[in-house]
Amino acid sequence: MKNATFRIEGLRCDGCANTVEGLVKNEPGVKAVSVSFAECGARVLYDPQATDEERLVATIQKPGFRVVERR
Repeated sequence: MKNATFRIEGLRCDGCANTVEGLVKNEPGVKAVSVSFAECGARVLYDPQATDEERLVATIQKPGFRVVERR
């Protein structure tokens, strides 16, 4: 398992955070996800054999948000 943290630009409310969380949660290999409007970020625990950070970033950005930093 691998952890990734993303700083997300464009989260305007808890509803936005819930949207991102729902999308990421459905990606193959994602075991846990937490998205926070207050922290403008997401933490993801995932299986690197099933997905990668590039795919997670693409999923986060799909509804119009922007990943501005990865840790």
